Amino acid sequence: MGGCGTFILHSGVKSMFMGEYQHTVDTKGRLIVPSKFREHLGGSFVLTRGLDNCLFGYPMDEWKILEKKLRALPVTKKDARAFTRFFFSGATEVELDKQGRINIPASLRNYAKVEKDCVVIGVSGRIEIWAKHLWDDYYDESEESFNDIAENIIDFDF
Repeated sequence: MGGCGTFILHSGVKSMFMGEYQHTVDTKGRLIVPSKFREHLGGSFVLTRGLDNCLFGYPMDEWKILEKKLRALPVTKKDARAFTRFFFSGATEVELDKQGRINIPASLRNYAKVEKDCVVIGVSGRIEIWAKHLWDDYYDESEESFNDIAENIIDFDF
């Protein structure tokens, strides 16, 4: 259940989640949140359907920022209505217990196909929870095109 991640917090700069951790979900739907993430997620955080069949987890401050942006989308646009319905209807506040676990609702576990083995990753201002087999497939597919994707979307200066 270990990982190779770190958490960075700079004065005046938002916190950033990063790293990849292998975990399991027990038969009651509980997941131990990586210790590197717990303190910065707070005692409770928002978990919702993410893109690519994973779950997104947001600290409350990040959730409020995202909520404000989504609320500003025009209700007259069909895609905006569809996205906000999907995103918000799956959202739930989860609380960390004394063992650092959260209970993932069955509807979210079903959406993300999380049954037992999963991967928890840090993605800047959020965490993502993936079924291990879906993460492995996504990673393998993305790894092949990582250089092309980077070249098309960002100007890295290494």
